Amino acid sequence: MALKQQGLWTYGGLTNHIWDIDGDTDINQTFLQPFISYTNSNAWTFTLNTESTYDWENDQWSAPINGVVTKVTQLGDQLISVGGGVRYWADGPDSGPDGWGARLVATFLFPK
Repeated sequence: MALKQQGLWTYGGLTNHIWDIDGDTDINQTFLQPFISYTNSNAWTFTLNTESTYDWENDQWSAPINGVVTKVTQLGDQLISVGGGVRYWADGPDSGPDGWGARLVATFLFPK
């Protein structure tokens, strides 16, 4: 994980790799999640990212591109970030998802 906040911008990425070390299953995958977000003074955040996985066993990408808009608000005394977005599958296995999708987001916030 690498993250940089600069003014109203946040950008970075998350990555990991998993593989089978005992030979029982054929797992060898890399996950990449680069992102960039802009938060305005009214607590609206606009994010663009991908949550891509490369399957080394099958030489196949699974690559959705996500655009999400969220807003920090309160539910009683509880801070919460709510929002939604769209997803487009730029690449994927033949048996996997394709085209457009949507997501709804709710994250409870517990600042110190």
